[in-house]
Amino acid sequence: MRALAYFKKGDVHFTDSLPEPKLTSPKGLLISPSFTGMCGSDLHEITDGPIFMPKDGETNILSNESLPLAMGHEMSGYVKAVGPEVTKFKVGDRVVVEATISCVDKHRWPNAKNANTPMCDACKDGCENCCDYAGFSGLGVVSGGFSETMETIEHHVVKLPDFVPMDIAALIEPLSVAWHGARVAKFTEGKTALVLGSGPIGLAMTLVLKARGAKKIVVSEPASIRRELADKFHVETFDPSKHGERAIAELRSIPEGGNGFDFAFDCSGVAPTFNTGIAAIHYRGVYCNVAIWGKGINFNPMDMTLQEKNLTGSIGYTVEDFKQVVDAFEKKKIDPKECEHLITGRIKIEDGWEKGFLELINHKDTNIKILLTPNNHNELD
Repeated sequence: MRALAYFKKGDVHFTDSLPEPKLTSPKGLLISPSFTGMCGSDLHEITDGPIFMPKDGETNILSNESLPLAMGHEMSGYVKAVGPEVTKFKVGDRVVVEATISCVDKHRWPNAKNANTPMCDACKDGCENCCDYAGFSGLGVVSGGFSETMETIEHHVVKLPDFVPMDIAALIEPLSVAWHGARVAKFTEGKTALVLGSGPIGLAMTLVLKARGAKKIVVSEPASIRRELADKFHVETFDPSKHGERAIAELRSIPEGGNGFDFAFDCSGVAPTFNTGIAAIHYRGVYCNVAIWGKGINFNPMDMTLQEKNLTGSIGYTVEDFKQVVDAFEKKKIDPKECEHLITGRIKIEDGWEKGFLELINHKDTNIKILLTPNNHNELD
């Protein structure tokens, strides 16, 4: 089949000869992807990896799969085939795929290295995103949505409302990352929130906080192009570079009462945003890290302790987050028209390296979400 695949470190290219997946589970589904988003995690696999992908000559511990593997884990599509025990879906259904693969999936590969090991404690508790062996479809375990066909199981699939376009549906994955962060932080309606960074996840977090009834949202972003994108969501934006050493004091003064925010969501993952997020919340406020960090930082626990502030982190999502995001669309809490602002390109997988990855690498500030379409579903007509 046609695919944009990871062949080895430094080698990602289009192929028309990747083996097409087959159903490996009676609860399995084959999906024909419509749109699949290009993610920062995909870029890290190319620039810094392999991280999730198997190393050259090695196999994944869950699936026993080796390279090459099709990339892509932010996908919408149509059900192409179903296993005999699938009860919730039929061929032709419009769906999104929650890409996490965990102990829940081990039955799919009875000959894999850890097929007979006990389920990890996180998966026993329903926290599959924290699985000891966690990986993703399209990112390490099996081929994903940069292909004509991908395989998953019923557990990971959510049906789409008819009114949500397939390109917008591919954004449900990054929206679920943000939704999970708000859920982990225990964000509640009527609270104030600071979003640090307006890249793909920062903008998704802004949409999610609006959907969850935030009283006030401020997006802090030094890059003017990305601030302008946040402006389109009708929230207040803040340029920290204009205020120098007074930036934190200025931010704290914005919410009513002038004493800081109830919540801060770090979607950048650098020392200045961490320090700003901690300082900008008030006593017993919540700082939630949603970003993927490359390096650690110095941290004084007394910055939290003296005002009993709360620090937490959020990684990925579970299928429950996908269901809640879809429900938010159905209840008109997330507007598909607003979501369109996140999409900065729609291209075919044949052009995925030159017009996709290289575009993101060389023009990061002007791109948010480039979508690839592997199949002739008329999305680009």
